[in-house]
Amino acid sequence: MPPAGRRSKPQAKAAKALPDAGPARHRGGRPSRTASEQLGERILDVATHLFLSHGYGTTSIEAVARRARISKRTFYHRFDDKPALFGAVVHRIIDRLRPPANVRLLEGANLEDVLRGLAGLILHAALSPQAIALHRLIVAESAKFPKLAAVVAEPTEEAITLISGLLEHEARVGSLALSNPTFAAQQFLHMVIAVPQRRAMGLGPPMTQKEIDDWARDVVALFLNGCRRAV
Repeated sequence: MPPAGRRSKPQAKAAKALPDAGPARHRGGRPSRTASEQLGERILDVATHLFLSHGYGTTSIEAVARRARISKRTFYHRFDDKPALFGAVVHRIIDRLRPPANVRLLEGANLEDVLRGLAGLILHAALSPQAIALHRLIVAESAKFPKLAAVVAEPTEEAITLISGLLEHEARVGSLALSNPTFAAQQFLHMVIAVPQRRAMGLGPPMTQKEIDDWARDVVALFLNGCRRAV
């Protein structure tokens, strides 16, 4: 018996004889829906790894097909070209970085608690390894793919809309002195993300979890102290 993870010679020959290690098929030769979805996820998993680790330019369709154990014919059945695959990868990463649907975004006993909760969620997403790798990749490729750069910016714009609405309400009831809640929300996000993200990208030592927690707390305190009405 060959060692675990290695094929015997007959197995290896049989594997080479197969043109495509694709999904299991029903009678009639068509893959089941589940198998087709699994194949699609495998292609995107491989493409995500190659794009994020090697860059867009050096990642080829041939390399994706080889790693995913599919034929180029199978690849082109699903994607028109490499830019289409890159778009699918970026959209999937962004979708996975969003908080789960069951997470309440505006939760807390007061405004400070709510903003600290939001800051924690934002930092958790922005500092994840995939988010950092995607940020590097989009900065490098934004001139070629301006629409994808806009897709990456969507969560930030959504966060600004959410936070500005919260700040506008607080300004109306008189707890904050703000004439431009959208501008204030933009500055809050910058305060939360900029330094931790730079350090996660190698411009300084990465923050520990305690430093990240303290950072969120201190940013919220500084922001609110600057926005509250003088008593």
